[in-house]
Amino acid sequence: MNKILLTVFAFFLFATSLSAQSVMEKEHSTGEIKLNFLNTILLGSVEIGYEHFIEKDQSIGVEIHFNDRFAYVGTNDNKDFSATSILASYNFYFVGDENGKLYISPFAKYRFGDFTEIENNVTNIVDMNSFLIGLGAGYKWVFNDKFAFGPYASIARGFSKEVNDRFAAVEFKAGFSVGYRF
Repeated sequence: MNKILLTVFAFFLFATSLSAQSVMEKEHSTGEIKLNFLNTILLGSVEIGYEHFIEKDQSIGVEIHFNDRFAYVGTNDNKDFSATSILASYNFYFVGDENGKLYISPFAKYRFGDFTEIENNVTNIVDMNSFLIGLGAGYKWVFNDKFAFGPYASIARGFSKEVNDRFAAVEFKAGFSVGYRF
């Protein structure tokens, strides 16, 4: 698992270094810092990310999700997610203009931490360490090539037997991101 994550990370670093010179010569944003504020409000999950534009319509992204949870599983006093995720994506923007575009985004995600629940005075702990691959899609409005926001959704397949037994193999998520481009 660590070799896979290291390979994905090395690929993104290599792609970034190869394209750095060509991006600096272009007349568009080279990066975007973003926050999924919808899930922060609804779930208490803080999802921040960075996109580096390789071309005007392509970017690589890295996100970290604090207090990550499986899909939209609710919690109460007897349930607690204590997990963090790291997500790497390649984003393709198409169908639109400089004011907004649709995009698709294949990604790889690694979640680590645990889920604790108490049922009938028995504490059950699920190891949330899992590798996921998936596809996201959304729409992003851009103002003055500086501010970007829009809705998105994703579906992913997890590869942890323990997580799949407790929750499901397929995870659906959605959000609304707000970002600043530079």
